[in-house]
Amino acid sequence: MRTAHRQRFRLSGGTELSFVTAGEASDPAVLLLHGFPSSAQTFRGVIPELSRAAYVIAPDLPGFGESDVLPAASFAAFGRAVSELLDHLAIGPRYVYLHDFGAPVGFHIAMQEPSQVLGLIVQNANAHRTGFGPQWAATMAYWSQPSPENEAAATTHLTFEGTRYQYVGNVPPDVAARMPAESWEEDWRVMSLPGRMDTQRALIADYGNYVARFDAIADYLARRQPPSLMLWGRHDPFFDLSEVLSWMRALPRMEAHIFDAGHLMLETHSAPAASLMLDFIRRTRWAGERTEEPEGASQT
Repeated sequence: MRTAHRQRFRLSGGTELSFVTAGEASDPAVLLLHGFPSSAQTFRGVIPELSRAAYVIAPDLPGFGESDVLPAASFAAFGRAVSELLDHLAIGPRYVYLHDFGAPVGFHIAMQEPSQVLGLIVQNANAHRTGFGPQWAATMAYWSQPSPENEAAATTHLTFEGTRYQYVGNVPPDVAARMPAESWEEDWRVMSLPGRMDTQRALIADYGNYVARFDAIADYLARRQPPSLMLWGRHDPFFDLSEVLSWMRALPRMEAHIFDAGHLMLETHSAPAASLMLDFIRRTRWAGERTEEPEGASQT
């Protein structure tokens, strides 16, 4: 188990990203992409274990955690920022962890360089229309008609209580009781800083552009069939459980595990998640290396 290090990197446009690394650079890389409303702090419970077999990179996305805001926030811009960080760190093949807002960022990176993807780890991340339940109606109305009134309806969750709900919403009381209030209190503190709410509103609007790419993502998954591991909190109030089946249809060899947890599953189930991730990385790493034989190599 290696010590995690927090660092800062200045992007070419001047914005600074804060990120955490752990492990040996010679090990396969794992890019951990958090969602709303958190930061790399989401992964505090899995980074130490993952560092036993992987080189972990966990950025705070722009406008989250300790990272600066971008002049114009979008998932494509986030993808470019994280890609620039990966280039700076000389990261080659990597596993990509997709969660919530991290999914559009991760797909931007994966689809730009599909040959560099060792595998996907999917945790309460939506990439199919089946994931949208009735609670998405106001947001979808905003995408189709971005009026001030529709924006107000689509952003009602940008409050302290809405931030807390990301953690405990729809979660059984005994599971919710295991989550420290400090997590959402820190998220809300960061969201209340200058410029941060503008980032959140921009991303809610831009998520509609991500949804418009679902067909292209489906094509990518069908053609590439990356090794994949699913870790899903079944009490997620935002992404319907039918999304799990859509992922499994898209990736028939996906290994799937459903937990008695919520949208931010790692808050309560980091230990079993880390164990499964380590096993997945070790198995698929060696399988990938076995297939990378030079042309003309014989097999017995």
